[in-house]
Amino acid sequence: MALKIIASTCTACSACEPECPNVAIREKGGTYIIDPAKCTECADQYDSPQCQAVCPVDGCIVKA
Repeated sequence: MALKIIASTCTACSACEPECPNVAIREKGGTYIIDPAKCTECADQYDSPQCQAVCPVDGCIVKA
């Protein structure tokens, strides 16, 4: 289970980074990426992935 950020649609707003309870999101090359080894899609912590909930761009964060 992991999510990924579509680089071509990421606006680098940084809204997702502080919301990740697993510290799986970081900035790289002017956009944000999700470390699949750390991403749990917020299972057992929240009802839905927190990064997707705060992302202002529809479809930017998807299942890997």
